[in-house]
Amino acid sequence: MGTHAQSEQPHPVVVGVSAGQPPQVVEQAAQFAARFGAELVCAHVNPGRFDTAESPDGSVLTAPLDPDFADERDAAFDARLAAGLAVLLDGSGIHWRTLALAGDVPTALSHLADTLDASMIIVGGHPHTLGGSLQDFFTGSVALALTRRQSRPVVVIPTHTADEAGSHSRPTE
Repeated sequence: MGTHAQSEQPHPVVVGVSAGQPPQVVEQAAQFAARFGAELVCAHVNPGRFDTAESPDGSVLTAPLDPDFADERDAAFDARLAAGLAVLLDGSGIHWRTLALAGDVPTALSHLADTLDASMIIVGGHPHTLGGSLQDFFTGSVALALTRRQSRPVVVIPTHTADEAGSHSRPTE
């Protein structure tokens, strides 16, 4: 038996974030990052833009798909989303940052994870509603698409509450 000295920085944890997302997705991602002693990278993907340049830290310069409806505010990380993340993560003891990405959500998250050599990608599951089912039907599941193109773990955090889970909830003992 030998000892193994860890000389590398831990690989970051990438979490896909979006407005209106239940907080438990980011909270669980923060717990993984804390356990690994890793940075948490909160990435939001704007499908109405595309990448024009990329930096080694995973940040990108983007342009709108339709230049007639260009709004450069869409190129930056949403300030309200960043403020919500700050409420959840400030004081957590982990190092975290935000990144605004562009394009197809699974492709952008996958590319970011490859660029950063992330330990895992975390996304929220869709609630089992007609709207969630229709979204999966027309756009496909981000989690499923990621698992098909990634060699690293993809963690899906359930976004339903215990009350919505119905028969999946455990009785009180």
